[in-house]
Amino acid sequence: MKKRNSPPPSDGGIGSESLLHASQHTMAVNEFKFINERPVDDISLNFFYKPHTITLLAVSIFGVMYFAFVRDESNIQENIWAGMLCVIFFFLIISVLAFPNGPFTRPHPVVWRMLFGLSVLYLMLLQFFMFQDYKSIMGIIYWFDPKLRDFHIDMEKQYAANCSDMSFERIWSHVDVFAWGHFLGWAFKAVLIRHMGILWAISVMWEITEITFAHLLPNFAECWWDALILDVLVCNGLGIWCGLKICKLLEMREYKWASIRDISSTTGKLKRAVLQFTPESWAPVRWLDPKCTYMRFFAVCQLVLLWQLTELNTFFLKHIFEMPPSHPVVIGRLVFVGLLTAPSVRQYYIYVTDTRCKRLGTQCWVYIAILVSEAILCIKNGKELFERTQTKNIVVWLIIQAVLSVLFVYGCMLWHRYVAEDDSRDGSPVKQPTRTFKDSAVVSGDSKGTYEFFF
Repeated sequence: MKKRNSPPPSDGGIGSESLLHASQHTMAVNEFKFINERPVDDISLNFFYKPHTITLLAVSIFGVMYFAFVRDESNIQENIWAGMLCVIFFFLIISVLAFPNGPFTRPHPVVWRMLFGLSVLYLMLLQFFMFQDYKSIMGIIYWFDPKLRDFHIDMEKQYAANCSDMSFERIWSHVDVFAWGHFLGWAFKAVLIRHMGILWAISVMWEITEITFAHLLPNFAECWWDALILDVLVCNGLGIWCGLKICKLLEMREYKWASIRDISSTTGKLKRAVLQFTPESWAPVRWLDPKCTYMRFFAVCQLVLLWQLTELNTFFLKHIFEMPPSHPVVIGRLVFVGLLTAPSVRQYYIYVTDTRCKRLGTQCWVYIAILVSEAILCIKNGKELFERTQTKNIVVWLIIQAVLSVLFVYGCMLWHRYVAEDDSRDGSPVKQPTRTFKDSAVVSGDSKGTYEFFF
């Protein structure tokens, strides 16, 4: 007798499970692709987005050959400096060719690839410094800037003195360049994070951090009215309000971009060129969903704590390695870390809020590695400073930071659940995905997807 052929597997069989697994894997890869190396949509000027690898290689080699043969080599220090600049130059070129641009494409992916390259270089520098003693590190710093040999932090300077004097003249005297720096810094943080509850949590917890570490960093000591009124309410509060107001205005704007080729007037072309440095689109963020998971909840708490570490590193680095606040290295690091934070926060946000994204973005990974490396460098080279640490204060600070971060974030979650429920659900990345993928070719950038991003 002839045996009957067995029927094909049903929808719940092994074949359908394999297809489902492959589909989920493809979606996860696509999600990571769009936060780690977002393609540029609607290219109007192909010249600026086509690869010119051979041309770049030829120009780079001839440029290096020219300067290598014509420059004066009599000064050893200048030779070392020129060689270091050449290494950085070629590393940035490799960054443009090989590194991901992250979630942003404005003004051009090259900008974000170079920023990522600089972040990798900075991370490598921190790893090198970790294996040097304090004297060697200061010798390198003095080699770059000999004037720093004569600078020393005045540990005897009095801060938070005569706090009972609350005259208008004295309060107004504290509104200096640092107050404006506080305001602009918090406006920038508000544009990045875009959540009032999280921003106020970071602001209040930072004042507690300053009180805790005032015995190590004298400039952390402030009068109560300086910390509460000028810092928290005026500078930080106004900065948060202005930053969130800017976000609201950008959310209401309609984004329709015309090609510069289609614009006839010279003024219009110049305006369009300037607008290339503005966001391509702007979408609201939802850090906390009314039904968010525990992992998402604790990930937001982790964001608050990481931000405290970022701020602490700034002050400990310039104190341990003795640099004035106005030094170009201090200001340059602030600007660099600020720019680095933008793609890192976006990648962290997608990783936390979108269940389809299974990997942390590369830029965010490097950023966290930089934060931890800076903290280790400070602890290793600030032994004399940390020997004066009041252990009880640090333990209490750690407990307060952990408890307050949980309470603040939990309060924000309750707010979204019971007070602003409807608003919190609109635009949630998990509930209403804005991405559409046409096929698996998106992985290699051959197809386009729609995605709302910061820039």
